Amino acid sequence: MRSGTLREKGDRDKPYGISWGFFVLEKKKRAAMPKKRKQALRAPLLTVLIATALAFPARAHVQNDARAPREVTDETGRSVRIPQPVRRIVSLAPSLTETLYALGLEDRLVGDTDYCDFPAEAAKKHKVGGAINPNMEEVAALKPDVVLVVKSLNRLETVRALEQLGIPVYSTDPHTVREVVLSMRRLAEVLGAEGAGITLDEKLESRLVSMREKLNGIPPKRVMFVVWTEPLISVGKKTFIADVLEQAGASSVGESKQDWPQFSLEEAVRLQPEYLVFASSHSETVKNDVEALALKPGWSAMDAVKKRRIAVISDAINRPGPRIVDAVEELARQLHPEVFTGKN
Repeated sequence: MRSGTLREKGDRDKPYGISWGFFVLEKKKRAAMPKKRKQALRAPLLTVLIATALAFPARAHVQNDARAPREVTDETGRSVRIPQPVRRIVSLAPSLTETLYALGLEDRLVGDTDYCDFPAEAAKKHKVGGAINPNMEEVAALKPDVVLVVKSLNRLETVRALEQLGIPVYSTDPHTVREVVLSMRRLAEVLGAEGAGITLDEKLESRLVSMREKLNGIPPKRVMFVVWTEPLISVGKKTFIADVLEQAGASSVGESKQDWPQFSLEEAVRLQPEYLVFASSHSETVKNDVEALALKPGWSAMDAVKKRRIAVISDAINRPGPRIVDAVEELARQLHPEVFTGKN
């Protein structure tokens, strides 16, 4: 059984967010594909690229005004020339869409993905498909000054295809909570909203400092963050989710160097985490899933399941954006309630 909260969404399901488990399994499927099958998947992208190039020739050189581009270096080390001022933005990641709203730049957002659903107004923006396979023709038709991507989410093929169309692509690549905050500040500066970026940085950092002060000297809880249940997939120690756990007064029982390690149930039982942590917009669904897991061999041997020590936090933890601090606070309150009730 797959976790109802982390299952891969079907075409007819309305997504409430992006489960990283979805992308983990997609990568596994691609890795297991025969070479001919991979080549067949690339063919449609090339066809769309050629067709789009014909429909929108030399887009980078056809400006409605004489705006001079500014050369910046994105977080992957790529040099990107972006027209100034930036007036039209396409976001290919929910976290980046949320960031634009947090910076007050939503009016410049002309398109985003099917999964960009927060805040609610983002769902009304022009959709260009999914983060993994966006519709290049739709993106090009929006005539963006820049397309925003996240290295850990979007494909390199997507970036290259956009570059071939002459569309600037700026990539973010944060790995810790602090890097997420700094990434948003850096993006604000690139987009001409430096003041908003500084304000957001100071606000979020103040909350993080307050959280560290509250948790100072409190022993961390040993937890396992569950990305997927069948197979059991958790997070590696170098992911920003692992850093969220640490900031919230927790430590991951998994010491894997892989970003999304797979565990056997026997290994999970041996590690015996104090808490299992799930991310979902629907906490009641998670509770039902846990009740079902408690009846299964292996899971029923885990103390956290037997004692129902389950922490359910917002799926904001899956998005390296402005709500990441909300996720830290949510988890800290569930793992260390005594700190927030004054009983410590």
